[in-house]
Amino acid sequence: MTKIDFSADAADQTSTPVREWGSKVKSTVACKDCPLQECSGLRAHTPEELAYIQEYKQGDIAAERGSIILEQGKKTHHLHSVLEGVLIRYRTLEDGRRQIVNFMFPGDLIGLQGAFDDAVMHSVEALLDVRLCVFERGDFKALIKSHTDLGYDLTWLAAKEETALEEHLVALGQRSAKERVAYLAVWLIDRALDTCMAGDDNSLDLPITQAQIADMLGLSLVHTNRTLRSLEREGLIVWKPGNLRVPDVDAACDYAQYQRAGTNNRPFI
Repeated sequence: MTKIDFSADAADQTSTPVREWGSKVKSTVACKDCPLQECSGLRAHTPEELAYIQEYKQGDIAAERGSIILEQGKKTHHLHSVLEGVLIRYRTLEDGRRQIVNFMFPGDLIGLQGAFDDAVMHSVEALLDVRLCVFERGDFKALIKSHTDLGYDLTWLAAKEETALEEHLVALGQRSAKERVAYLAVWLIDRALDTCMAGDDNSLDLPITQAQIADMLGLSLVHTNRTLRSLEREGLIVWKPGNLRVPDVDAACDYAQYQRAGTNNRPFI
């Protein structure tokens, strides 16, 4: 795995990556040309807001699949907004066991989770090749003070993630194995639909392994495999390597006792 350094000079790295990362933060995508403006599930910014965000944006950076964006136990001086790709946020125990906490899609803000001055309590890894917009953490106080609407958007994003974590917790504590997997499949498809990543047949090309599904849902690898095969036989979900498809989303929701949030024009920065 590659540990990403977002400083201007890779020689300033405080941790040694598995292999060198030579890219630097560059402005390759201007805010006025942001592709997320066209996503139906995201709330488009006004030209004035885009110009204001551009003032605070340091640039953007590309990272390969498997790259570690944030590392548990270390401090970060940046916030990152997901422009392209999908990532996972997870906690690791001392013995190596891992709990995936959430998936992060375009428009999500990385680094908002946790106190700004403390070391992060989780790691973030790219599931796909990703592109991230980069902001200095210290600049956000001035951004919020000068543009209260964007400050509200940050609060909304934090509250929305808490709602998602509540639903994940209910899945872990109360749903059966098959209900958990069906719930996760629908939740991922909904996020993909909102961010223009899902196909018209409710499919998503995403290389989630059965081990990662198990780490998210608190299941053994064997139990996860059996559950996936059972749900496919019942026609609820088809989860193959690299692709997830939910033929009948309403049926899968009913089975998992999960109420979809619907389109809500999620803000992003």
